[in-house]
Amino acid sequence: MNSWTAALCAALACNSVFAADDLEAREAALAAKLRCVVCQNQTVAESQAPIAKDMRRVIAEQLEQGRSDAEVVAFFEQRYGTFVRYTPPWKPSTWLLWCAPFIALVVGFVLLWRTLRQRSQVPRSRLTAQEQARAKAWLEQSHDNPSKEDSA
Repeated sequence: MNSWTAALCAALACNSVFAADDLEAREAALAAKLRCVVCQNQTVAESQAPIAKDMRRVIAEQLEQGRSDAEVVAFFEQRYGTFVRYTPPWKPSTWLLWCAPFIALVVGFVLLWRTLRQRSQVPRSRLTAQEQARAKAWLEQSHDNPSKEDSA
């Protein structure tokens, strides 16, 4: 009976170690998904702000109580709004946020295409004989009389 009791105790100890590792992994994953409400450019996992430390503690407490990841995220969203998510959810109020870079890229390509197309359709005018003579005289004059800037 003693060997069975020892084996049972060992199995329970191993199970609690694996459960603790699992909770720590879930805590780290959740902390990486949530934004620090003070730093705003760091996740809760990265931030060393006191509120981020409190948020990590609350995450750990809620996971120990048996709450799911979605319930923990919902708790923080209720408290701080959807801004607390580091990656905003895909819903109608955030569609512009998700699609804006692609829309800007498409608009940029359309503007580039229109500009290049308009340039190719503009007739190129040649200089008249009078304009060519004037340009030639100006070039010869500037070549014969270099300015002070050119000699420096």
